[in-house]
Amino acid sequence: MPWFKRTKKGILTSRSGQHEMPAGQWRKCPACTAINAVRELDGNLNICPKCDYHDRLGSSEYFALLLDDGSCELHDQDIISTDPLEFSDRKNYSDRLESTRKKSGLPDAVQSATGRMERHTVSVAAMDFSFIGGSMGSVVGEVIARTIRRGVQQNIPVIVITQSGGARMMEGALSLMQMAKTSAHLARLHEKGVPYLSILTNPTTGGVTASFAMLGDINIAEPGALIGFAGPRVIRETIGQDLPKGFQSSEFLKDHGFVDMIVDRRELRATLIHILNLFQEEQSSP
Repeated sequence: MPWFKRTKKGILTSRSGQHEMPAGQWRKCPACTAINAVRELDGNLNICPKCDYHDRLGSSEYFALLLDDGSCELHDQDIISTDPLEFSDRKNYSDRLESTRKKSGLPDAVQSATGRMERHTVSVAAMDFSFIGGSMGSVVGEVIARTIRRGVQQNIPVIVITQSGGARMMEGALSLMQMAKTSAHLARLHEKGVPYLSILTNPTTGGVTASFAMLGDINIAEPGALIGFAGPRVIRETIGQDLPKGFQSSEFLKDHGFVDMIVDRRELRATLIHILNLFQEEQSSP
């Protein structure tokens, strides 16, 4: 029979709570499970210092990474999605849009900007997974189209950074129409001879992969990115065969000719500037 009984959990002392770590200061790496300080990750572009796993960056962070300081001019911030189908699953689509805008601080799943990269003025769009999984609805398609159109009108290179789970089912066929819309604008850009660089990050899937993500003059992927159209289970059941290990990774796609190069995020800006220099020299040569 016990001689005492604890009435409160834990042992309280006069120093209890003084050295507790505030919430949100540590993050587990999805690849190697190492526990990293958020401050260290922020200083390393969200790349795990233990295994070099490239965790997601937001659209604003990509602009800060790529564009010269003070040169970023945002566009299309006033375009927001509506609910044309009055769609509802676990919650109304209109309510989901409103709550996501408040939580993320974004108008939708993509942002567009123009800015400088050393001697080059560029038109850039960056998708953001934090907004309904980076899904492509009518607003995403329109913003991407406008980004490309600026490239056509101003004769400046276009860069699109993709990060998406695919088409936005809440908008039905309207979301699928964006595949043709963005591809048509890219055809005009190509006819004018303006470079288009596509940066595929983790994940890039569905209708985004089946349209503008894979139509770059040069397709560049980040290391270890998941890139594909349908999921592995759907593909396996469709073809009735087992799939090669890592067949939807950026490394597998590069080996099979679907992407041109894999670039570490820490080298992305320098690599893009080098590529743009080569395009400029090619265009200016007699």
